[in-house]
Amino acid sequence: MSESIDDFPPGIGNPARNALHNAGYRRLADLVGVPTSDLAALHGVGPKALRLLTEALSTD
Repeated sequence: MSESIDDFPPGIGNPARNALHNAGYRRLADLVGVPTSDLAALHGVGPKALRLLTEALSTD
């Protein structure tokens, strides 16, 4: 079993992390310009993950 390494913010749960990986997002930079609605549509990405991702992208 290989583990993926990403730079998503701490606190992102495994369901959200897996959903992002399955959708082809491997790094935080991959999410730049992706509409929040697209991320919210991923099964496993909930309000907390969206908030953490949005905060991380706004400080980058």
